[in-house]
Amino acid sequence: MIRSFIKEFKNFAVKGNMIDMAIGIILGTAFNNVVNALVKKVFLPPVSLFTGEVNLENRKLILREAAEGVDEVAILYGELIEVFIDFTIIAITVFIVVKAMNRFKSRAEDPEDKAEETPKNIQLLSNIERLLDEQNRLLKQSKD
Repeated sequence: MIRSFIKEFKNFAVKGNMIDMAIGIILGTAFNNVVNALVKKVFLPPVSLFTGEVNLENRKLILREAAEGVDEVAILYGELIEVFIDFTIIAITVFIVVKAMNRFKSRAEDPEDKAEETPKNIQLLSNIERLLDEQNRLLKQSKD
């Protein structure tokens, strides 16, 4: 049982799944840092012109003031705004990247497009489809 687990884990690691996942996590972390810097250094300063504060993170709606022995109760809406801006930037970026990748993928899978090299498996499937169409046409002619 342990040997099969180790063998399965080696196959998982060697086939690239683990490496692809690690690269994705590293790039995701770096991308998160870029988005945070973009939001805090580029988008929020103009917003601060309207709010009077550069750091939206400190914006809050106080429900109960802090008193001796009693903590402050507040809704921290500024941090929510920053997170929402982060999410919007990430969502738009991911959408653009996926859209571009799908465009390149569809070009690569189109056997008629000579600008992009079609992968071998798509070429073989295209040839099989062409041969089957030709065979069906010949069979239909022989029946007539």
